Amino acid sequence: MDEQSDEGGATSGDGNPRESSPFINNVEVDRESFFERKNMALFEEEMDSNPMVSSLLNKLANYTNLSQGAVEHEEGEESRRHEVKGPRMGTFIGVYLPCLQNILGVILFLRLTWIVGAAGVLESFLIVSMCCTCTMLTAISMSAIATNGVVPAGGSYYMISRSLGPEFGGAVGLCFYLGTTFAGAMYILGTIEIFLTYISPSASIIQADSVDGEAAAMLHNMRVYGTCTLVFMAMVVFVGVKYVNKLALVFLACVVLSILAIYAGVIKTAFDPPDIPVCLLGNRTLSRRGFDLCAKVHTINNSTATTALWGLFCNSSMPNATCDEYFAQNNVTEIQGIPGVASGVLLDNLWSAYADKGAFVEKKGASSMAVPEESRASGLPYVLTDIMTYFTMLVGIYFPSVTGIMAGSNRSGDLKDAQKSIPTGTILAIVTTSFIYLSCIVLFGACIEGVILRDKFGEALQGNLVIGMLAWPSPWVIVIGSFFSTCGAGLQSLTGAPRLLQAIARDGIIPFLQVFGHGKSNGEPTWALLLTALICETGILIASLDSVAPILSMFFLMCYMFVNLACAVQTLLRTPNWRPRFKYYHWTLSFLGMSLCLALMFICSWYYALFAMLIAGCIYKYIEYRGAEKEWGDGIRGLSLNAARYALLRVEQGPPHTKNWRPQVLVMLNLDAEQQVKHPRLLSFTTQLKAGKGLTIVGSVLEGTYLDKRAEAQQAEENIRSLMGAEKTKGFCQLVVSSNLRDGMSHLIQSAGLGGMKHNTVLMAWPASWKQEDNPFSWKNFVDTVRDTTAAHQALLVAKNVDLFPQNQERFSDGNIDVWWIVHDGGLLMLLPFLLRQHKVWRKCRMRIFTVAQVDDNSIQMKKDLQMFLYHLRISAEVEVVEMVENDISAFTYEKTLMMEQRSQMLKQMQLSKTEREREAQLIHDRNTASHSAAAGKTQPPSTPDKVQMTWTKEKLIAEKSKNRDPGVSGFKDLFTLKPEWGNLNQCNVRRMHTAVKLNDVLLNKSQDAQLVLLNMPGPPKNRQGDENYMEFLEVLTEGLNRVLLVRGSGREVITIYS
Repeated sequence: MDEQSDEGGATSGDGNPRESSPFINNVEVDRESFFERKNMALFEEEMDSNPMVSSLLNKLANYTNLSQGAVEHEEGEESRRHEVKGPRMGTFIGVYLPCLQNILGVILFLRLTWIVGAAGVLESFLIVSMCCTCTMLTAISMSAIATNGVVPAGGSYYMISRSLGPEFGGAVGLCFYLGTTFAGAMYILGTIEIFLTYISPSASIIQADSVDGEAAAMLHNMRVYGTCTLVFMAMVVFVGVKYVNKLALVFLACVVLSILAIYAGVIKTAFDPPDIPVCLLGNRTLSRRGFDLCAKVHTINNSTATTALWGLFCNSSMPNATCDEYFAQNNVTEIQGIPGVASGVLLDNLWSAYADKGAFVEKKGASSMAVPEESRASGLPYVLTDIMTYFTMLVGIYFPSVTGIMAGSNRSGDLKDAQKSIPTGTILAIVTTSFIYLSCIVLFGACIEGVILRDKFGEALQGNLVIGMLAWPSPWVIVIGSFFSTCGAGLQSLTGAPRLLQAIARDGIIPFLQVFGHGKSNGEPTWALLLTALICETGILIASLDSVAPILSMFFLMCYMFVNLACAVQTLLRTPNWRPRFKYYHWTLSFLGMSLCLALMFICSWYYALFAMLIAGCIYKYIEYRGAEKEWGDGIRGLSLNAARYALLRVEQGPPHTKNWRPQVLVMLNLDAEQQVKHPRLLSFTTQLKAGKGLTIVGSVLEGTYLDKRAEAQQAEENIRSLMGAEKTKGFCQLVVSSNLRDGMSHLIQSAGLGGMKHNTVLMAWPASWKQEDNPFSWKNFVDTVRDTTAAHQALLVAKNVDLFPQNQERFSDGNIDVWWIVHDGGLLMLLPFLLRQHKVWRKCRMRIFTVAQVDDNSIQMKKDLQMFLYHLRISAEVEVVEMVENDISAFTYEKTLMMEQRSQMLKQMQLSKTEREREAQLIHDRNTASHSAAAGKTQPPSTPDKVQMTWTKEKLIAEKSKNRDPGVSGFKDLFTLKPEWGNLNQCNVRRMHTAVKLNDVLLNKSQDAQLVLLNMPGPPKNRQGDENYMEFLEVLTEGLNRVLLVRGSGREVITIYS
């Protein structure tokens, strides 16, 4: 007991290894105090593994929310116990504000006005509603998962992986990681876009040669500045995360101030709209570049002069100059860009105005004179659309602005009460941000002119940010606020993503990521940060915010989809451990959220969606194939169990139809003294027969009592499992410890399997050493097993010379599989070679079927009928009918029978010692051999063997007996004169031996070179007295053949001609 207690409670009193637990392990137990409490003496045996309730409760009370989601949280618990924890955060600071800051961001400031302009207020409302509903449903599912037990730090990845298992956890964790990384790229691009477009356009390094090249030049500038910013941010994160965290509140203040400025600006437009003139030519918006005055001509000192705008459209500044045709035909007008809430502009902006790339931004309803399609002269100051717009693409660009709902759960390790704070804070943040987005859509549509909304970069406003012009007191509030908020969001993405990767790497489920689990001495993920920066750089090289946003949407949508799936699976399975404190969830909500995520993925971009799913699928299969075996009590394992239970209950409703019948095999293995498998080739043969389909149970019996033999049983089971792995045998191992082998095998035949998944065929090796009495698997056990399978209506396959059977790596390039079809017992004989030839070992072998014609049979007609039968069975094989004519029983047969009976009598009468028995057996064998040669010299066996009937009906037996009594039958008396004792032999045994000898001659004649011979196995005698004789008959029947499979059908049809 003392030695066991030193192992830290790893074993129980009886030596059983116990499942480790975060609470039960490492419980320091004062042994003496237990023994002093006499009223607990009954439990003292178990004290080293099962602590008393008082110590368990003490352990629970001291439990800390560990700040590592990466390593299993049982590890390192003691070392963290003594750390002084800082003040824990509540719902508002810990969850609500981080979520708010992460959700509100770059899209709101840079793209929301443009989305409203392109899609119209109604469709924009639909886009935002769909996305917000998706995140709200996901937040409900996440709240249920987060409140189901203690959530250590590691947040969303931890929750998904522990709910859905390592495969899904790894796939979703990496999706979430890639999403967060690309989010960093998007925020950096947003920062640079604000800087180069609105703060300092003159800072461009690469200048465009012409107006057409401006877009390309802008992208190059974004790449250069973006890369520099990324390097700078990565260095900030590397130097110290604490600076990022300190700045977080500053960045959040910027966001809140910007939003308040927007609302203030909207209120101001109601009574005092700002004066922001927009210049239109006909119905086309003009870009305020290169001209100030929105007119063709103007009056200076009572004389009319052309304006700068005239100079842009005409070839000279003279009034009679040649001008652009559209310019000549249409008037220049000026409208207010922000007419205000009360202007009624909302009605114009209700409907969508999608356009192709390079289209004019036109005002609906403005008068315009159409001109013949002109070649669009470059350099004209029109505002053009930079990309093609349509509903689904806008969904992809908008969705990243609702992500960030996981920000609170990622901080779960720092919360005072994570189970209360995460649901409340996250849902409140989503409600707040949804209100902000939806109200902004309506307010933008009600305040701002449609052409300005569709002007993505504010070209008509002299390059000012559209949303900034609406804000009060100054556009710079929004510009500076949005710049800092996007900057902060980028920093936080670069802080969060490496930690997430480190958590996945430390879990050890994806082997090639192990290196990213290491970091600085204080645990900062250095290598993970490097990889994150590299992936982020690929996003920056794309350079277009509109192209990066859909990629980001995919990964987040996939992550959210799996969170919903996790919740739905756990709820539907009613897992006993699924007891969330958060009660306002339902599996239908989770399922709806999952469906919405999937729909949004394909709405955004079907090819991105397929690509994201392919990545997740590859990661899933990789973890399944290579990853560490983790048992996290996940829902998918529960789902598999539920599905298996459901399928088993369905299967048990009745026996399978003949079309669905396949051999469900129970393989009986013999073990040696070291618990190693005696005939490994039996498993090779099973694999070749099954090809991974159907049920395989590998059974074995150990002699003894379970309590004494438990260790040997475990060892034997491990050996069998490792051999099954080596032989690629897919199935289950079932080992029985029984007081004797006979009962153990009977138990296996009766009880192996479960419900409808029971075996219908038993495969075993022929007991080669059955004549040795000391052999534990003696002939008695074998014959009784044959009887058991018959009683259980199961088929039986006995492999003789099993060690000569091929291994899975061997390939037969030629040869035959010979089937000797003597009695029909359900067609199993036909089915087995067909199944074997599906495997590579036997694929090139040809199938031959032999059947036996009796005296009064028409062998030619039999052959035709058999060929037709095989044709209908869709089995290709050569057919041969072997004719056996009546003839006399040979002297060799009598001699063989005599030897058999004498040996049987001697073994029964004399209680010989082991050595004497062996000598006796050898003597009989020598005499047997001598008599065989003598008989061969005296009596030449006929070339055509006798008719063979393996199953003796009552009528045939009577006919045989009367035939033997008939004085007219010649030959018997002559034979009896050779040896008078032959006349005393049991005639039934003589006839059976005669059948065995004759059939063996035919088998050797036709099938000696076959790769495998399948043969009907005669049943054991009804009278148990002749069991050892039965073994002798079978031995004689198969003598001289290399590989034999004796087949005994279950009696039911297993093969059909019908489709």
